[in-house]
Amino acid sequence: MAAVASLANSPSNSLCTIHKLGSGPPEVFTGGRFCFRARNRDTTSVIYGIRYGNGGIACKAVSGKPKMLIEGLNIAEDVSKLIGKTPMVYLNNVVKGSVANIAAKLETMEPCCSVKDRIGYYMIDDAEQRGLITPGKSILVEATSGNTGIGLAFIAASKGYKLILTMPSSMSLERRILLKAFGAELILTDAAKGAIEAVRKAEEIFNSTPNAYLLKQFENPANPKIHYETTGPEIWEDTKGKVDILVAGIGTGGTITGVGRYLKKQNPNIKVIGVEPTESNVLSGGQPGPHKIQGIGAGFIPKNLDLEVMDEVIEIPSDVAVETAKQLALQEGLLVGISSGAAAAAAIKVGKRPENAGKLITVVFPSFGERYLSTVLFDSIREECEKMQPQA
Repeated sequence: MAAVASLANSPSNSLCTIHKLGSGPPEVFTGGRFCFRARNRDTTSVIYGIRYGNGGIACKAVSGKPKMLIEGLNIAEDVSKLIGKTPMVYLNNVVKGSVANIAAKLETMEPCCSVKDRIGYYMIDDAEQRGLITPGKSILVEATSGNTGIGLAFIAASKGYKLILTMPSSMSLERRILLKAFGAELILTDAAKGAIEAVRKAEEIFNSTPNAYLLKQFENPANPKIHYETTGPEIWEDTKGKVDILVAGIGTGGTITGVGRYLKKQNPNIKVIGVEPTESNVLSGGQPGPHKIQGIGAGFIPKNLDLEVMDEVIEIPSDVAVETAKQLALQEGLLVGISSGAAAAAAIKVGKRPENAGKLITVVFPSFGERYLSTVLFDSIREECEKMQPQA
């Protein structure tokens, strides 16, 4: 058998720990002076053994694969199994003047703190199921404003994929750090050209990289599909079918399309309202432009956005989104990102309409606020903290 072996001294009659080459826990033998392991290069078999002081050797051949999981325990098999089933909570203090009840879907509580964890997992899983990519061989490529990239990065890391991402340089420093922390290769693009330039650069990298696979979140049907299969049903079940209005920001269009389709299938009378930046109000007939609401307002109409599912689009200025996000932290104890502030501001606006008295509005909060510490959202606080001095 062609094998690779390693030897390690161990005192006589003591425990000798053999660390498996797989991901399972170590096995322990007793009474040996030397312990070794060897892998057959042609299989996943691993030979574990003890060399005793009298020259005898005890060997054990086992599969290099992890042991079967213990059934019945409330322990996730891997990080991807933690995605979804996020909670909902009523907004109580920032909603003054609203005659409707407003409840937030906290996608901030995903494993990597954003709604994009769902599509990061599912776009990779879907491509695997269709035989389009293979861990350790395929190179994943995608354009991102940050959160989708992070969602892809932590799944790629757990599965063993190399990931190359393009992102506008205007996105937060936290995003860059998180992407690099998960091992992704990051290429920044001209912020003035927006998401369109990041997409162009991703396509360029894809075309010049062997074994590359371009995920295309703006048009990949796996994006809205995962929201149709998970996010929508979760909202329907948690509200016991009493939701009247859905409010969600529009980035790739996946969330509002998938959730909106599911909810309208259950109840055609449910209203679906999208949110976009006033400064880049393309869906409202305006022109693309720079804005501060990271994650929405891509500057073009995504292919994944089903315009027919939406009943209305509300424009929210960047400064209103920022201020609302600040108030959500101060008044509700919810630390959220700028796009969550935009969605909340739109939901409150809808909640103040007399015809919505007594109705239940569900608003999606896409990401956690800690991802925005270096942005305009925390400018004043950051400056104050930087100037703080120790006191006697």
